[in-house]
Amino acid sequence: MADPRRGLGQTGEDLAVQALEEAGLTILERNWRCPVGELDIVAQEQAPDLVTGEERATWLVLVEVRTRRGERFGTARQAVTPRKQAKLREVAAHYVQALGWTGPWRIDVVAVQMDRAGRLLAVEHIRHAVPG
Repeated sequence: MADPRRGLGQTGEDLAVQALEEAGLTILERNWRCPVGELDIVAQEQAPDLVTGEERATWLVLVEVRTRRGERFGTARQAVTPRKQAKLREVAAHYVQALGWTGPWRIDVVAVQMDRAGRLLAVEHIRHAVPG
C-alpha cells in the first residue's frame, strides 16, 4: 500500500518545480541526499548579488518544499520551524562544500497549501526564507 504522505510530498515537489521554472529558475537536482539530510530541490537563478554589487550573478538556490493538506497541523509555511531551519542550514553547508560552490547561495522555501480535500489553494515561493 502506498504511503499517502509520500504521494502528497511528491505532488508538492512537482508543483514546486513548476513554480520555480515559471519564475525563471533552472532545476539542477531533486532529492539530493547526504548523511545529515536531504535537499528537495537544487536550482540556479540569475539575479543581482547584493553583497558584491554584481548586476547579474548565478545564485545556487537550495529549496525546501513543505506541503500541507488542511491546517490541522499548521500551514505549509508554518512547517519551517527553527529546528527545521537549523537542519536545512546544515544540509546546505554540506551541499555547498561538496560542490565546491564559491558564488552566492541561499535557502528558499516553496509552501504548497491544499484544502482538506486535496484541492490546491496556493503555491508560495519564499526567497531567502532561511537566514544564513
